[in-house]
Amino acid sequence: MSELITALGLVLVIEGALYALFPDGMKRMMALVLNQPAGSLRTAGVVAAGLGVGIVWLLRG
Repeated sequence: MSELITALGLVLVIEGALYALFPDGMKRMMALVLNQPAGSLRTAGVVAAGLGVGIVWLLRG
């Protein structure tokens, strides 16, 4: 369980750093995401989740 909390903490660190370092870029990215169809966002989310699971599986296996 502590590994899950550590992973979530790292996600927050990375996202927070992106917003702190590139606020205008993040605003532009969010504006672009609003114009994307839901299917594209869903596909990107599934691919990202799959890559994340694959990376964890490789590292932990």
